[in-house]
Amino acid sequence: MARAGWGSLFGCFGSSSTHGGGGGKRKKKSKKPKVAAAAGGGGSGKPRLQSRLSFTELSGMVSPEDLSLSLVGSNLHVFTIAELRAVTRDFSMTNFIGEGGFGPVYKGYVDEKTKPGLRAQIVAVKLLDLEGGQGHTEWLTEVICLGQLRHPHLVKLIGYCYEDEHRLLVYEFMTRGSLEKHLFKKYAASLPWSTRLKIAIGAAKGLAFLHEAEKPVIYRDFKTSNILLDSDFKAKLSDFGLAKDGPEDDETHVSTRVMGTQGYAAPEYIMTGHLTAKSDVYGYGVVLLELLTGRRSVDKSRPPREQNLVEWARPYLTDARRLDRVMDPNLAGQYSGRAAQKAAAVAHQCVSLNPKSRPHMSAVVEALEPLLALDDCLVGPFVYVAPPEEKNNNDGDGAAGKRGSGGRGRRTSSDGAAAGVAR
Repeated sequence: MARAGWGSLFGCFGSSSTHGGGGGKRKKKSKKPKVAAAAGGGGSGKPRLQSRLSFTELSGMVSPEDLSLSLVGSNLHVFTIAELRAVTRDFSMTNFIGEGGFGPVYKGYVDEKTKPGLRAQIVAVKLLDLEGGQGHTEWLTEVICLGQLRHPHLVKLIGYCYEDEHRLLVYEFMTRGSLEKHLFKKYAASLPWSTRLKIAIGAAKGLAFLHEAEKPVIYRDFKTSNILLDSDFKAKLSDFGLAKDGPEDDETHVSTRVMGTQGYAAPEYIMTGHLTAKSDVYGYGVVLLELLTGRRSVDKSRPPREQNLVEWARPYLTDARRLDRVMDPNLAGQYSGRAAQKAAAVAHQCVSLNPKSRPHMSAVVEALEPLLALDDCLVGPFVYVAPPEEKNNNDGDGAAGKRGSGGRGRRTSSDGAAAGVAR
């Protein structure tokens, strides 16, 4: 189920000011948009939010003036298209970073000469592709969400451009790109165990922050390509175009059109269109599995029984003796057996078919953080174990694949978990 977009573009002229100062609240039934204050958050992942503008109020925002009024206090910069052409060298191919469902992304450089008060920094400038899968509504959702929410594990939105048909977003530049690139791109160096765990914890903190806000946010598109990494491999969530307001008061879910990405969407959401925070938790569990196994959520190039990561991995996740069979071979000999078991157990709970059995994201953070301190890494001298001569080669569970001209040994951790150690 590929991502899709909706909405129309509105031809309006934008200003080139900077949001600042305070604001008030609109009266009931007023056609003017609310003024929302910016929100902050600490490094612990616990939300410290003031009231934000609801996404359901986006429908009335058809002009740059409406948007500007709604974001008073957010400190977002409003850029002109001319300014962004200048900082990206007229969107030159030498500055081209990549392209997603939203549109192309370019590297740029801003400083006080671009806008008074702007810190000198490299930025990423994302353009809305008028022919692409997303539209004005998704663009607006992103501005409203990241303009009002601040957290160490959410990518920082610096400003936007809303001028004529142009819709652009300006973000902090994330040096190491997406998690997807590091896990799955050819010739990319394999991420070590400690880095994978750090990324999993950071992404969990970002998601917990959204879910525990005064007005909860359901992210709706949690996947490796939407997790960006800075120079220290600190994970930050990006691309909020599909975000939705969570259920409020006595509501149990939000009914919405099914959108997202195949392999990450929760089964009950696909079947019913009922969206909850637990739908995000399922997507998180899939990403955690990708970090553990080094496999994509869906991989059609693999044998039929292994194409869906969750279905293939689920039977092994709570079996310490067989867990190593799904662990990424690139991690052999460098991870803690106990930490891998506990992380696998968290992933197993997150991808439960019963949404009520899935944990809250704050509980996921609490479960994963202590694993960074576990150091019972499966290291030691390599011991080659020759297979029995009359071994039945059809026994898939017991087969150990060769690597080069050598083989694969097995070593058992202190608590009984076996893991492969490659020469």
